[in-house]
Amino acid sequence: MAVETPIPTREQPAPSGIVAVLAMCGISVALMQTLIVPILPRLPLLVNASPENTSWAVTATLLAGAVVTPISGRLGDMFGKRRMLLVSLGMMVLGSAVCAMANTLLPLVIGRTLQGAAVGAIPLGIAILRDELPAKRVPGAMATISATMGVGGAIGLPLAALVAQLTDWHMLFVASLVLGAVGIAAVWKFVPESPRRNPGRFDFLGAGLLSAALILLLVPVTKGNSWGWAEPATLAMLGGALLVFLGFGWYELRVDRPLVDLRLSARRPILMTNLASIALGFAMYANVLAFPQLLMAPPETGYGLGQTMVAAGMALAPSGLVMMALSPVSARITTTFGPRVTLACGVVFVGAGYLTAYLLHRELWHIIAASMVIGAGVGLAYAAMPALIMSSVPLHESAAANSLNTLMRSIGTSTAAAVIGVVLAAMTVQVGDAVVPELSGFRTTFLIAALASVVALVFTAFIPPPPPRVREVGPARGV
Repeated sequence: MAVETPIPTREQPAPSGIVAVLAMCGISVALMQTLIVPILPRLPLLVNASPENTSWAVTATLLAGAVVTPISGRLGDMFGKRRMLLVSLGMMVLGSAVCAMANTLLPLVIGRTLQGAAVGAIPLGIAILRDELPAKRVPGAMATISATMGVGGAIGLPLAALVAQLTDWHMLFVASLVLGAVGIAAVWKFVPESPRRNPGRFDFLGAGLLSAALILLLVPVTKGNSWGWAEPATLAMLGGALLVFLGFGWYELRVDRPLVDLRLSARRPILMTNLASIALGFAMYANVLAFPQLLMAPPETGYGLGQTMVAAGMALAPSGLVMMALSPVSARITTTFGPRVTLACGVVFVGAGYLTAYLLHRELWHIIAASMVIGAGVGLAYAAMPALIMSSVPLHESAAANSLNTLMRSIGTSTAAAVIGVVLAAMTVQVGDAVVPELSGFRTTFLIAALASVVALVFTAFIPPPPPRVREVGPARGV
């Protein structure tokens, strides 16, 4: 079936301030991913728990985001994207309040789970843009919102480190509560509810199967390094994930209103974009894992730069600003050449950044430059993927399809955490009382991430180009 482009939108004047409001919400939600990174070394003492158990404060956020994102997208298509965006921000506020009052591990993990569930706000915001903006503004607006996923993480690390260093650690969650509350108020005032819906019964069984499959997959992927990859529990959960995924696919192909339309998702533009998203998510997250450790490694190693957590975060923050600054460039490339070319350019930049880090890593500016090149690539690529997805799906499927694409990126980042964690843990050197990754471990990581970029580029090459003749699609029509 031919795909109609550009992305269908309404042509009436856009609500004022909608892009700024949705970008603010995206940054606020993305901040939740790095919010507690600065206090992780002290967290066992702060909540009186073992390091292995406190790691669930990070794992729970990841799992909740992966499970809830496709569900919130489907509910947004059914009951209203603005409504589900408010629900997502409400979970962020509630989770922040629980964490702000927590002094033990269990309420902290519960609160972090609620915060992770808010990640669905980003694909919902992108879908809202498709409904509300005129066609010529959609590429730039989507590029801006997509960039918030990287910007929030990049600027969140130094800000969270600074707050944790100067105040009580609970203030991290007070700040996130305030951000969420401001976001709710802004959405309530400036973001209208779209009249476009996909009514029908919600696929509860499909949601349950997908949730079970993701938990069975992501728990061993994120905990495999500490549990042991050959342990029976790890292998059993991975095998169980495969079986449940197969059962989920079998069921979704036979239900009238599936949670995930697998036939639509199997179309080549969507399938190749989602596969490229997994590879790109993997490549992007290697930056998050490796660069801070290299920056903070002791100078006695001969390659470590001896930076504090705050200084390391500040060194990596420009990469997030580059992502946001490139939004107009991304929109221009997409408008002129199509999102497929934008994605390819982004992937090439990511690979080039890692090759730069492989060759140049002895000076602080080397790492800053490499991270900025990677940030530029991520900004371009993340802006292109929603455009590719949305130009291939009908309006009433936009939130669910974009949420699924976000889930694919999450699977890529989770896999990167496992693989890069194994590489860096296997190549270590002891310096005094500290055990840090060897230089060979960092360089291997950079090569693996560059290879993931090549894989993403291959999938991008299989995305069919847009039809030679573009025709505009009316707001009420689908594909």
